Amino acid sequence: MITKEQIAESYRQIQDEICAGLELADGKGKFEEETWTREGGGGGRTRIIQNGNILEKGGVNFSAVEGKLPESIKKSFGVIEDDFFATGLSIVIHPSQPWIPIIHMNIRYFEMTSESSKNMRWFGGGIDLTPHYVIEDDASFFHKSLKQTCDKFSVDFYPKFKTWADNYFYIKHREETRGIGGIFFDRLNPEVTGLQWEDIFEFSKSVGRTFLPVYSEIIERNRNIPYTDKHKKWQFQRRSRYVEFNLAYDAGTKFGLETNGRIESILMSLPPQANWVYNFNPELNSEEEKTLSLLKKGINWL
Repeated sequence: MITKEQIAESYRQIQDEICAGLELADGKGKFEEETWTREGGGGGRTRIIQNGNILEKGGVNFSAVEGKLPESIKKSFGVIEDDFFATGLSIVIHPSQPWIPIIHMNIRYFEMTSESSKNMRWFGGGIDLTPHYVIEDDASFFHKSLKQTCDKFSVDFYPKFKTWADNYFYIKHREETRGIGGIFFDRLNPEVTGLQWEDIFEFSKSVGRTFLPVYSEIIERNRNIPYTDKHKKWQFQRRSRYVEFNLAYDAGTKFGLETNGRIESILMSLPPQANWVYNFNPELNSEEEKTLSLLKKGINWL
């Protein structure tokens, strides 16, 4: 049986791999590390990269925390006991190049004891892409890569988790998706997947290790595309939608705030600059209009 210590150590290792790979892809930026402890139990390693050749701001953060759940989360889980353990790796990258997309990835594990004395355990996570400008070839490459990862474990995973991502990464008040989606999954255990714990753990690690080769390829495809001030202004507008989603809907942000997590680590997902433009309407047949037309649920990117 896999242990929580084994899971946490694997996530630490994937953090190391991704940070080294992103520094290589950027060519200039270096991650700064800050270790922290959480009042109540546990801690983590926050790693931030800023002002690189391509990566304007990014975080690759590991945490393993434990302690008492707040009343609001106990109520949402429907439990009486409140001792929990959670570990995970969370990544958000904001590039300076408007033709390279924002990317987010998260893999996580949670466990606690319920009032019926059964051990509540599950894996969750996902990976999604938020282009400032949707490039359809990149979107197809991204989704095909995720499908390949999913299909190694179950042919049902990709269509199910892709739909889950479409619905989760949706900005209701804007009636648009945050980007082109990806996969999202939560509360995976043997009962709901038909897999053993070891297989679900391997799937979680495979999702984590899909991040680096996929994003490195997308960086290389687009790093040298020329851009103008108009492109930068649009990039800042699209970042504002990212901010709106993370502050209004993101479950990880809410969990971190309600469990007294480290605020700098929780809000590292926010971009260094975002602009809000009143009543913006894109030019007819422009790249901006095209992108807005593709921010919808249910698009088959394969």
